[in-house]
Amino acid sequence: MTMFRKFLPFASADLAIDLGTANTVVYLRGHGVVLAEPSVVALETIDGIRRVRAVGDDAKMMLGRTPDNVETIRPLRMGVIADLEVAEAMIKHFIVKARKIANVRLRGTPEIVLCVPSGSTMVERRALRDAASNAGARKVWLIEEPMAAAIGADLPVTCPTGSMVVDIGGGTTEVGVVSIGGLATSLSVRTGGDRMDEAIAAYVRRKYGLVIGEATAERVKMQVGAAQPCACPGTDAAHLMHVRGRDLARGVPREIELTRNEVAEALAEPVSQIVSAVRAALENTAPEIAADIIDDGIIMTGGGSLLARIDHVLAEETGLAVRVADLPLSCVALGAGRALEEDLYRQVLVPA
Repeated sequence: MTMFRKFLPFASADLAIDLGTANTVVYLRGHGVVLAEPSVVALETIDGIRRVRAVGDDAKMMLGRTPDNVETIRPLRMGVIADLEVAEAMIKHFIVKARKIANVRLRGTPEIVLCVPSGSTMVERRALRDAASNAGARKVWLIEEPMAAAIGADLPVTCPTGSMVVDIGGGTTEVGVVSIGGLATSLSVRTGGDRMDEAIAAYVRRKYGLVIGEATAERVKMQVGAAQPCACPGTDAAHLMHVRGRDLARGVPREIELTRNEVAEALAEPVSQIVSAVRAALENTAPEIAADIIDDGIIMTGGGSLLARIDHVLAEETGLAVRVADLPLSCVALGAGRALEEDLYRQVLVPA
């Protein structure tokens, strides 16, 4: 009997990874974005030894529901690595899974481009490099997130004209003014989606005496979150959500109703911090580049840009046109991937 062996096509072993606080997006050369999963790892302890039980979507489902011997960890905080060992395991898992999804075999060890916050320190960047190297990378390149977001949003980053991008991620908000292949102005503030979740949980606890988990707060933000109150009736089903948690006084489960305007009130502080960062970046922008931004406006990327009416808030506060990129969640990874593949953008990569 003749035996047939299935050979998977070879691929150039190059990847670009947007290693985010909330989500990780992987771009594979020649295939585009192949993976986007939460940056969460579930660890199980057996006889004093920790081992990885789940990563990504499977691990996120366990948040707040684990037994004593299982813990869920987010190895990145504020855009930088907080747990090096767990981050290595997560990167290795995502590399293998991206290969399986794309149905290719990687030739050799991969060359990886990592996205880093513009305000990260040398120590934080070295930790990213070490995590990728220990996960099997042959060579590691770094690209700053505002630059990657601008490339992914198809802004003219190599032209002598200024463009402004605001990338609202899970841990940080990156504001960058790009011109002639570099960042003319950049500002990184440690306010993002996580800070919004914390603000919602604190508001519900303070007003209703109800304790809710991280995952519940995130669902509230995604379903009825808004950057400013709207004139819509608070009882409208589209602007109302039932929220369940633990009653702080009695210690029993309880359900309440939250309106969109209440969530907007809860998010007022983190939204104002983002607006302040954008205004500070504009104040430090050269006059000629500022004139270009008047023509082209501000481009928003990242998961935080999907918060309802946040573009309207920025437009009102700055007096500029504001629009959300076509693929805000994968813009940074797309930009890093294009910098990896296209010679036009190779100049923006920095050896780690």
